[in-house]
Amino acid sequence: MTVAQAVAKRIRALLAEKNMTLYRLAENAHIKHGSMACIMNGRNKTVTLSTVMMIARGFDMTLLEFLDDDVFTCEELEVE
Repeated sequence: MTVAQAVAKRIRALLAEKNMTLYRLAENAHIKHGSMACIMNGRNKTVTLSTVMMIARGFDMTLLEFLDDDVFTCEELEVE
């Protein structure tokens, strides 16, 4: 799994947990909905740290809270 795929997986889990739509997250994070859709469907092969920070803020959490998930510590995570 790539980092971008891990970010998308974490977003999906948080959306379900917080009963939030992707559209609402994009608005909260100040990211264009199309850009967010590209992250989620895998068209973006990389995700920058600043984008991850914006996404975390969109969930009203810190970057560390966003990254505090097993998906980011699994052995198969491909770091490019």
